[in-house]
Amino acid sequence: MARILIADDDLDIRELVEFKLLSLGHDVEVVADGQAALAACRARRPDLAVLDVMMPGLSGLDAVAAIRADPQLAGLPVILLTARAQEDDVATGLEAGADDYVTKPFSPRELAQRVEDLLARTQIGRAHV
Repeated sequence: MARILIADDDLDIRELVEFKLLSLGHDVEVVADGQAALAACRARRPDLAVLDVMMPGLSGLDAVAAIRADPQLAGLPVILLTARAQEDDVATGLEAGADDYVTKPFSPRELAQRVEDLLARTQIGRAHV
């Protein structure tokens, strides 16, 4: 299965997402902020990252922008998971480079499906490269 990084400053959200993705057989790493997420991506590139937008220090938007600017990480699939649900917020997240945007409260089942769909699209894209 895939190696997935989860970054969220809310422990309950981290544990919920971690539990759901572990139950699907994924290898999961969890961190509490954007700076730790970026460091974890650089230390051992995951197959996909799930980032909260509003985190202390480096936000999820800043982290995804840094990921896109790093040649080693630029193609890393990123899902933003956030309470910011306005249309402008979604547009900002996607413009920053996110591949998908999931709003809180969220269904763990829906998030898991979006993770699986994005991983499948990424694998298809890699197969054609």
